[in-house]
Formats: sequence, C-alpha cells, structure tokens
Amino acid sequence: MKLQSVMLTTSLFLVGMGMANAQQQEAKHEDTEFYTPVPKVVTPAITPTAAPSDAIVLFDGKNLDQWVMVENKSEPAKWKVKNGVFTVDKKTGNIETKQSFNNYQLHLEWLIPANITGEGQARGNSGLFLASLGKGDLGYELQILDSYENKTYTNGMAASIYKQTTPLFNAAKKPGEWQTYDVIWTAPTFNADSSVKTPAKVTLLFNGILVQNNFQLKGPTQYVGQPSYQKAHGSSPIKLQSHGDKSEPISFRNIWIREL
Repeated sequence: MKLQSVMLTTSLFLVGMGMANAQQQEAKHEDTEFYTPVPKVVTPAITPTAAPSDAIVLFDGKNLDQWVMVENKSEPAKWKVKNGVFTVDKKTGNIETKQSFNNYQLHLEWLIPANITGEGQARGNSGLFLASLGKGDLGYELQILDSYENKTYTNGMAASIYKQTTPLFNAAKKPGEWQTYDVIWTAPTFNADSSVKTPAKVTLLFNGILVQNNFQLKGPTQYVGQPSYQKAHGSSPIKLQSHGDKSEPISFRNIWIREL
C-alpha cells in the first residue's frame, strides 16, 4: 500500500473516532432514561399462588357466583362446592365465567382424584377453554387430563392445546395431588373483513414448569379436522368442561385472573 493511502486511511479513522467521541460527549445519561408512563403498583400475594392485589378472584372457595351454565347463561353454575373446592358435575354440563376477557394472566388449580380409573382420554378428562365461543366445546381448549404414567396422543395430554400442540415437558403430578396452571393468554385480533390480523398466543407454566412458550394457535379447537379461524370475535368468557367420561370427576380451587 502506498504511503499516501495509509495516511489517508489513518486520517479518516481518526476523524471517525473524533466524531464518535464528540457524540458521546454531547450525549447525556438523561437521554436514555424514561420517567413516564409510571407503572401501576401491584401488591404481590403473600404466597406465590394467592391472588395479587389487582386480580379478579373467580373462585375463592366459597361459591360459584362468578360462573354460569354455558347452555343457559341465565342459570348460575350448578357444580358442587364443598370444603373450599368445587367439583365437575357431569349431569349439568359446562360452566363459564359471567365476565368476558381479552388478554390476561390466569391462575387455576385442579385435582385428579386419587381413585381415578380408566385410561387414555377417559382418565380425568376436562378442559380449560381460554376463550369460550359458545355452547358445547367451542373455543380454545387447554387440556386437563391425568398424564402421570397415562399414555394417550401427545397433543391431547395435560397442558396441550388440544389437537394442536404437545407440551414441551410432561410436568404432571400423581393423581391425588393438586396441580397448577399459570397461563398468559393473548387473544386473536381480526381485520375488518374478519380475516386474522394476529393469531392467539399462549404461554403456560404447568406446576411451575414452562411447557408452552408463546405458542401461536391455528384457530379454535377441533376434535376432527384442522383448526382454523372461521369467525371473528372479541373478548370471551373462560369455560370449564364437563367432559362426561366415566372416571371420577375432577375438582378445582384458587382461580384468579389479571386483565392485561
């Protein structure tokens, strides 16, 4: 390389360094500090699974006042409440929240009875519908099932988005032990022509283990066929399924939600 080229390259480098240093000197730390918006204060619960200060308590162990029957929303939920928990009533059908929700954080605890019988999908089958779209099993189902040493199709085991995705891990406890779902739900959005703008997403911790990581749903749950978004919708209730299988019905407790 000629001497002139070396000198030119060196000069350009020094000029660049000088400009960078000048910019650094002109910049102030205040330029990268935010003071608004100020986050709302939320008081954490004393225990990790209790409801924080801004949560809506959907079941506090006393009654099902926040729930109605899906088939007839004018009827209060008829599932049985006893000793701080409520149990699926297979004779009455599904229940859902009176209130509708869009994006949220949800905590729910469920119990497969220790004396559970059956196998596969007929072993403590229920479902948490993250958005209920009407009567029956319409909506987006997060499966509830005994998945402790119980074989079935993996996109139908506990913590699966039913018939859409297998959980990253099987974190199921033994029947007779309480289990937890902590859900972050992002509802789908739609364009003016009802086409999908952004799909629904779900993140799930099952017994404290991350098993769904911002999974994008292909549409509402389908028992047969491929899921797809057929119809636009807004905020929706949360539904619990009375599956109707012959095994012992499961129980729930400590349900709360935070709107996001």
